[in-house]
Amino acid sequence: MKKIFGSKKSKEPPPSIQDATNQINKRGESVDEKIRKLDEELARYKEQIRRTRPGPSQDAVKARAVRLLKHKRMYEEQRTVLYNQTYNLDQVGFAADGLKDAQQTMNAMKAANKELKGMMKTVKIEDIDNMQDEMTDLMDVSNEIQESLGRSYNIPDDVDEEELMGELDALEADMEFESAAVPSYLQPDKEPDLNLPAAPSYPTAVPLNRHQEDELGMPAVPRASLRS
Repeated sequence: MKKIFGSKKSKEPPPSIQDATNQINKRGESVDEKIRKLDEELARYKEQIRRTRPGPSQDAVKARAVRLLKHKRMYEEQRTVLYNQTYNLDQVGFAADGLKDAQQTMNAMKAANKELKGMMKTVKIEDIDNMQDEMTDLMDVSNEIQESLGRSYNIPDDVDEEELMGELDALEADMEFESAAVPSYLQPDKEPDLNLPAAPSYPTAVPLNRHQEDELGMPAVPRASLRS
């Protein structure tokens, strides 16, 4: 059957925006290269026109230069069209990318919303409030237990501070009385103060190697040598 009716040819996928943009950019580069070559030729014709004298030869050079200018203008118009097409494709590409990003964001938000709904089914605000109330009750009971265990026995709760100070003064008086009733021979010995005379003071001895000097700063002569 395929030999008689033939088989369907598989359709090629349409070009993407990026493919179309690359194709137009290649054409634009080709047009730019042609314009560059025309500019070089026009520069040479301009130099020839400047060097030649007015006449038929100069008119022929001008005619060729005018023809190149027409070609250049045509290529410039084509380049402008290609630039406009590239601009339009870029705008479409930006819009398509924006829609893709929005679609991905929407899918992510849907998945997060579904996950949150599933989590909210397992967590209820009533359970959280009940747990908080139970924790508060447990903490109160724990504090009462600690206070009960830390309570002192046989000590009145309301004690007068002035009464305690009076008892403290009476206790100090009893201790002083007991210390005064102890005989002297039973009390600890005290070190007696010995009133000994002070040690005698002697004049400072003069070193033997030091000579006495007279009023003029000369060594003094001993008195015994003067008498002799």
